[in-house]
Amino acid sequence: MSFYAELREATWGEHDAVAGLPYINALLDGRLPREAYAAMVAQHHFVYQALEGVSRALAADPIAAPFVFPELYRAEALTRDLTALRGPGWRDLIEPVPATRELVARIERTAAWPGGYIAHHYTRYLGDLSGGQVVRSRLQRIYGIERGGGADFYIFDEIPSRPRFKQEYRRRLDALPIDAGERARIIEETLLAYRLNGELLADLGHLAPAA
Repeated sequence: MSFYAELREATWGEHDAVAGLPYINALLDGRLPREAYAAMVAQHHFVYQALEGVSRALAADPIAAPFVFPELYRAEALTRDLTALRGPGWRDLIEPVPATRELVARIERTAAWPGGYIAHHYTRYLGDLSGGQVVRSRLQRIYGIERGGGADFYIFDEIPSRPRFKQEYRRRLDALPIDAGERARIIEETLLAYRLNGELLADLGHLAPAA
């Protein structure tokens, strides 16, 4: 079995569990206020600051380098989104929830383990390029958000073809020069990444319960 297929099969249950969380369902059903969406964008800011910081630190690493894609970086888009949603002083208005702090700390530790970086990279970016596109269209319709700030996080203008990009990403996963033990370790980290992302959304749900 290819590594991509093994990884996807082993983590699909966690993926579905996160997608089915009450907070996400309430958000996509329009049962939460716009501020609840802004709160999620704020947590994305902390997560992607950490992930992209590790990405830059590992840019020359032979294992991690094939998964360093500056065209995926979300920091500028998140800045536009938070400026639109919270105003120019947004940095003084946001803070990470407990699960975000734990996730950020875990991501930052992967600077010493390229396989761990790949696990978190896969969990976030492939999700953004796949189900994230459905989320974007729903959020734009429900909350009246236009391009240029608010949902730019989900727009990847520097990726001409998402299907081709994802195909290449899978090829690179399958080409990783790693043994069975490292495969298993990356899968375990990916499972943890899904759980931590789910806990982040659960924390947001406690702050903004469904109507």
